[in-house]
Amino acid sequence: MLDVSVPEPPSLPTVDPNQYDDAQIAADADFKRTELEQFLNEGAWAEAFEQWAAETPVDETQWQIVLDLDLLTYFDFFWDDFANRVGYHAPGIPEDWKERQLHPELTSWGQVSSINAGLTELGQVACDVLKDDYIDWESEYEAPDDLPDF
Repeated sequence: MLDVSVPEPPSLPTVDPNQYDDAQIAADADFKRTELEQFLNEGAWAEAFEQWAAETPVDETQWQIVLDLDLLTYFDFFWDDFANRVGYHAPGIPEDWKERQLHPELTSWGQVSSINAGLTELGQVACDVLKDDYIDWESEYEAPDDLPDF
């Protein structure tokens, strides 16, 4: 259990999610970032963070590295209408962390892996909380009538 204060929710950028390596969203999609950011500020972030902190293997030293590097500001959440889900991009420590000497307390790949995995898990928990407890809109995507039956 990570026993720290809930940080401020991230402000969502206006980045096209298709720029991320792990996302493919329709180019003309409404990402509903304004609504998602409002939900995060209204309690979704705090709820997700508390759930995550109760289970995460990230320790206080690793968490301080996250805060020192200001990684939480790089979170992104967006609506994926096609999949009827909240998509996200989690920040992480880059592979060249050692060469760049990112942080004096960052000394092993184990720490980097733990932090990166922890932030990915926090992003997923936030998506789940948003979808389950805050979002009441329906997907506007309608599948074509001529899809084959499987």
